[in-house]
Amino acid sequence: MSETPQPAPNRWRVLALWMTGIAMVGTAGALLAPSQPAPDRARGAEPVELGVELHAPMVAARAIPSLAGLPEASTFSTIPAAPHDATADEVPDGQLVHPTTPVPVYDQPGGAAIAVLPTTQLGSDTWVPVIAKEPGWVQVLLPSRPNGSTGWLSTQDNTLTVRSTTDRIVIDRATFRLTLYRDHQQIGTWSVGVGTAAAPTPAGRTFVLASMIDAKQKFSPVIFPLGIHSVTFSTYGGGPGTTGIHGWPTTDVFGRPSSDGCIRVPADALATLTNPIDPVPIGTPVLIR
Repeated sequence: MSETPQPAPNRWRVLALWMTGIAMVGTAGALLAPSQPAPDRARGAEPVELGVELHAPMVAARAIPSLAGLPEASTFSTIPAAPHDATADEVPDGQLVHPTTPVPVYDQPGGAAIAVLPTTQLGSDTWVPVIAKEPGWVQVLLPSRPNGSTGWLSTQDNTLTVRSTTDRIVIDRATFRLTLYRDHQQIGTWSVGVGTAAAPTPAGRTFVLASMIDAKQKFSPVIFPLGIHSVTFSTYGGGPGTTGIHGWPTTDVFGRPSSDGCIRVPADALATLTNPIDPVPIGTPVLIR
């Protein structure tokens, strides 16, 4: 890889470098050409109802005159007021929501707007897992810092598309294994590389944020950024330190701590995750333990 100084990279150019798990701050501009998002061929795209028992009165959303002053809830942002995920050891049930227009994120049902959830993330449609429901509201995982950030979205104005998936990804850092479940059945399990003691893969529940293809890099044909960040590095190569799942060109990294936080998977694992007939959808819940 050349490290010749180049103009400052844009978000697309630096993200594939972050996924290598190697912090090369200040040199990413010469490494990658603009990337393209992988097709979002998600399973279970049929709309489903956001069912919730009406055990309490519906709380109306506050009127928001403008979203312009609110930060975007993305992998590039920090939302200090975001509620923390209180049950980070349980995999969400697989219900996902997509904003059809940028929507406000609230700190509680009927509370203050703390961010804006955009319609796309890194070139893929935004799909976030639902972790709790109240009448007229859903609580979702956010891709922002700090890790474990959540927020509430109003379901009262028809701005959310809903679908569900039975896919789950579980990453066990102690045994260096990634397991894919579908319809409560194990589809595959693989030995993977995880973060070192100095730069561990962050624990908690998160989700597949996007699917990216970058022909200019050689370590992975597809990269899956997750909605979680390095707990050691504030940046990978000038980006926000996004942790992800990606391939690796050599096998010596599997079955041991070998990255700066990302999950390095073998080629057959990546092929299963990207199967063109039945790929893992954007928004798939991921549990890292």
